[in-house]
Amino acid sequence: MHRKSELDIIRRAYAKQVTAAVGVVDRRIEAAFAAVHREDFLGRGPWQIVRWGIGYRTTPSRDPVYLYTDDVVAILPERNLNNGQPSLHAHLIAAAAPRSGQHVVHVGAGVGYYTAIMARLVGRRGRVTAIEYDPGLATRLAANFAGARNIRVVQGDGARVEFEPANVIYINAGATGPADVWLDGLAEGGRLILPVTAAGFPNRDARRGAVFQITRRNEDFFATRISGVAIFPCAGMRDPETEHALDTAFEKGRLQNVTRLYRHNDVPEEDCWVRGKGWCLAYR
Repeated sequence: MHRKSELDIIRRAYAKQVTAAVGVVDRRIEAAFAAVHREDFLGRGPWQIVRWGIGYRTTPSRDPVYLYTDDVVAILPERNLNNGQPSLHAHLIAAAAPRSGQHVVHVGAGVGYYTAIMARLVGRRGRVTAIEYDPGLATRLAANFAGARNIRVVQGDGARVEFEPANVIYINAGATGPADVWLDGLAEGGRLILPVTAAGFPNRDARRGAVFQITRRNEDFFATRISGVAIFPCAGMRDPETEHALDTAFEKGRLQNVTRLYRHNDVPEEDCWVRGKGWCLAYR
């Protein structure tokens, strides 16, 4: 069999496996995972794969077949910075629901693998703003999308970079709360995918992190917990006081009962899952 045809089959099998692992039945998402070449974003192999409880293990060769498993792959292993688990991102992208013609903002885009998947979902009529804080990664990100007409790369603090109204804002790092620019930047009906984490990285305990889907309806923000998470911290969006409050909130549980995000603190204590500076994730 021709090598290209063989890899195409492997990519299609990978896409089916990572979407099935989290119950995603959207064929558009499956097709996007099958179409984007992971090796194009992770540099020249061999690559280092995360083996939980053991550490990084190097692939036997540069054969890209090793990248088409539901595994975390190192980007900067000396900093524990990785290309996240494909099935988790399939789940989160499905919750974000990017549609043809929409605008996606990807904060913490890294080298752009999941950016590329969302770019395929919004299509040529849509666009993606990819924001990366780290200058070195931002350089790699820009190189990976050189010539792409519907992807704008920005190096900067994703909690402060301004952008045009977005239908999806996809945060790819652990914050202790929402940035004003994210909530202000959501279009009507827009979805914010927001990972909140109690402790700094490295933190392998997904019980101390959660991803919420925040949906805007006029001036109201509705919240749904969609996943646990252990993720690299979001530069500029870590507050020690709120981190402590999150630790207490994760101890008491009831994440599935969270339904609202309020942009004020006038919420009774019994209705508030966690309270930050000027905001609250609440039960009603």
